[in-house]
Amino acid sequence: MVNQAHLLDRRPHRDGPELTLAGGLRVARARVHEICGAARWVFALEWAGRTSGPVMWIKPAWSTETLFAPGLGPWCDPTRILTVKAGQTRDILWAMEEALDSGAVSAVISEVSEIPELTPIRRLHLAAERGAQKGAEAPIGILLTPERGGAPGVETRWQVTPLPSGHPAWRLDRVRARMAAPASWTMARDHSGALILTPTTGAD
Repeated sequence: MVNQAHLLDRRPHRDGPELTLAGGLRVARARVHEICGAARWVFALEWAGRTSGPVMWIKPAWSTETLFAPGLGPWCDPTRILTVKAGQTRDILWAMEEALDSGAVSAVISEVSEIPELTPIRRLHLAAERGAQKGAEAPIGILLTPERGGAPGVETRWQVTPLPSGHPAWRLDRVRARMAAPASWTMARDHSGALILTPTTGAD
């Protein structure tokens, strides 16, 4: 049985394991984060590429889009990504919870067409915490939400939008974080292929 008191615990998680992203950005493992915006898939792949184990990518059953393996190379080894399809949002969240709890994956990325409610997200946090006790690498959960997002209770919320440029570039906004202020960056690759983040507002 789920500990209901734990479900209501709103204390920030300060001392848990972290995942280091491009530009030295750090996000908490064993927690669930949200990425929204037109280029949300790009940033999700950056997170996946920073892990070392299997990555589960859960898509809606009705989705006809597929991950193009040759295009994943600059971000993440495509052989580490397992794509799963589930029915409605509640089915996607259930599959995500089970995967995070298993201890068998490093990350779970879920595409949802509607904003989840608070209780399912709290359950995902608990599942990720349990999974961290079972696997070699504490898992991280990533919700890809439509438009401007707004999932309640997530550890962080990021918005990613493409920029008009002669080469691929994006605006990255940290919209919400328990332990950091809102901030913005320009994100692009340099001539060596490394992903570079240039602060624009609020970033240290």
